[in-house]
Amino acid sequence: MGMTIIEDQAQAAASDSANNSVPGDGRRRWQERFDAATARGQVRDADFTTLSGMELEPVYGPSDEAEAADERMERIGWPGEFPYTRGLYATGYRGRPWTIRQFAGFGNAKQTNERYKMILGRGGGGLSVAFDMPTLMGRDSNDPMSLGEVGHCGVAIDSAVDMDILFSDIPLGDVTTSMTISGPAVPVFCMYLVAAERQGIDPGVLNGTLQTDIFKEYIAQKEWLFDPEPHLRLIGDLMEFCAEKIPAYKPLSVSGYHIREAGSTAAQELAFTLADGFGYVELGLSRGLDVDVFAPGLSFFFDSHVDFFEEIAKFRAARRIWARWMRDVYGAKTEKAQWLRFHTQTAGVSLTAQQPLNNVVRTATEALAAVLGGTNSLHTNALDETLALPTEQSAEVALRTQQVLMEETGICNVADPLGGSWYVEALTDQIEAEANKIFDRILAMGGSDHSTADLAALAQTVRQNVGKSEGGQWPMTKGILRGIEEGWFMAEIADAAFQHQIALEQGDKKVVGVNTLTESVASELDILRVSHEVEREQVRELDDRKAGRDEAAVQAALTHMVEVSRTSDNMIPAMLDAVRAEATLGEICNVLRDEWGVYREPARF
Repeated sequence: MGMTIIEDQAQAAASDSANNSVPGDGRRRWQERFDAATARGQVRDADFTTLSGMELEPVYGPSDEAEAADERMERIGWPGEFPYTRGLYATGYRGRPWTIRQFAGFGNAKQTNERYKMILGRGGGGLSVAFDMPTLMGRDSNDPMSLGEVGHCGVAIDSAVDMDILFSDIPLGDVTTSMTISGPAVPVFCMYLVAAERQGIDPGVLNGTLQTDIFKEYIAQKEWLFDPEPHLRLIGDLMEFCAEKIPAYKPLSVSGYHIREAGSTAAQELAFTLADGFGYVELGLSRGLDVDVFAPGLSFFFDSHVDFFEEIAKFRAARRIWARWMRDVYGAKTEKAQWLRFHTQTAGVSLTAQQPLNNVVRTATEALAAVLGGTNSLHTNALDETLALPTEQSAEVALRTQQVLMEETGICNVADPLGGSWYVEALTDQIEAEANKIFDRILAMGGSDHSTADLAALAQTVRQNVGKSEGGQWPMTKGILRGIEEGWFMAEIADAAFQHQIALEQGDKKVVGVNTLTESVASELDILRVSHEVEREQVRELDDRKAGRDEAAVQAALTHMVEVSRTSDNMIPAMLDAVRAEATLGEICNVLRDEWGVYREPARF
C-alpha cells in the first residue's frame, strides 16, 4: 500500500507542477495567489510606499513575453510557487513579517524567565531556549561532570519544575517556543509538554520547534548521548507522536548553523544540512508515515554569515533543492510538504573580541541577508557574545536591530526584491551545483548507483523501501552514517576551516579590527558574569526536589520506560510519565545510557 501511495503522490505532484509552469503565465498565477491571500485577510493593512511616498508593487518580475523567452524562469519562478526559489508565499513579508525569535538562556530558570519577559515586552515575537552544557549533554546539575558549567552557556534544566519556572506567567498556548537541543531533546520536550499541562493548556495546541537533529551533532557540535541508531529510534517516535497528537508542532529543526560555525563553506553548510533533512524524511518513510503529514513538521536552522550575496543565494538554493527532492524523490504532493521553512541566526563565528562595537554592523548585515533570502524567523546576535552571554543592554540592541530593519528600511514591501538579479541568480545556480556534487559524494558513500542527475531513479529506490524500518536501503541515510563513521564530514569541515584561516593569516581575507584597521579608541565592555552561586543554588534546589518526591513512583516510571525501549512501542508516553513523576533529565538519560551504551567518537589523525 505504501508504494502505491507514494507513486500516486509523485504523479499528482508532477502533474500539478506542469499545470503551474506554463511559460509566460507566471504573473497571472502569482496574481491569483496574491488575490486569494488578500481575500483571506492575509495581507497586512500597512504603508507599502518608499520613504519618499512612491507606491510599490507587491512583486516585480519579467513581462509575459520576457518570461517565456527566459530559460531561467523554470528555476526562478514567482513567489509562492514551485520550486519556491523566490519564497514560499505570494505575499512575501506583506503577508506576515518574519518572527523575531531571540535565543536566550543563562543561569537558572528564574533569571531566564525574566529575560524572556523583557524580550516579549519589547516586541519579540517568539522564544528560543538556550540550555547550559550539562543540560545539552543530558546531565543533572549535581553530576560531577557538570561542575563549573551550570548556567554558564544557557539555562539549567534538571526537571519539569525548572520548565514550570522557565515559562512562569508566559502562556505556552500563545507563544511559539524553539528549543535548541538535540542529544536529550526528547526528554526535554516531555518536560515542556508537562509544563503546558500544569498551565492548564492542552498540549495538542502547542506550536514551536524542537531541534532534535542528531546527525549534525556527529558532524559538527559533538553533543550526543548514544550511537546513532538509538537516537534515530527516539526521533522516529517523536515524529510519530507529534504527527498524531500535536499537529502544529515541529519536532525536528535540521541545523546547518553549527556546521557553518565549525568552519564549513556555505555550500557545505547547505548540502550537509539538506542531506541530514533527507535522512529524516527517509526515517519517517521507514516508519510508514505519510510524507504529506510529517514533512510539514520539519524545519531548518541556518547560519547567516557576513558574505552578503552568498548567504542570500544559499537560502534561495535551499528552498529550490528541498522542493525538488521532496516532490521528485520522496513523493510529497502538497505545498506544505515541499516547503523549506527556516530559522536563521546571524554568525556568531563572525563576531570579534577586538573592537566589539563593529559586531553591531556585522550582525545587521547578516540579518539583512537572511531577510532578503526569505527567512521565516530570525535571531540577531549581541555585540558582546564573543566575550560572554549578552547583557540586557546588548540583548536590547540585538532586538532593535531586527526592528529597525523591519520598520524602517522598506524591505517588507516587496516579495523577493532581488529576484531576477543576474548576479544573485547565477550565484544561486552555482551554490546549487556545488551542493549537488556533495550530495553525489554522500550517495556514493552509501553505495547508491544513482546521483542527483537522476532523481527518478532515487525515487524508485525510495518506493521500494517505504515502511521498512528494518533492512531498508535508504540512499541518503546510508551515506550519512558512513560519512560519520569514517569522519568524512568532519574532515571536509576541517579542511575548509583551515583554508579560511590561511587566507586570514595571509591577509587575503580581511576582518576589520583583527588583521586590518586595528587602531581603536573603544574601551572595554561591561559583560554579563554568571555567579558560581547559581550552580550552588541549583544543586541545593535539585537535592531538595528529589528528597520531596515519591521515589518509588520515579523508579517505577523509569523502569517502565526502559521496558518500553526494548519493544517497538512508542517511548514518548512512558517518558512523559517519568517526567510527571519528577524524574530528572540525568536520571532519564542515564537509564537509557545503561540500556543503549554511550557513543565514543573513534580517534582519527
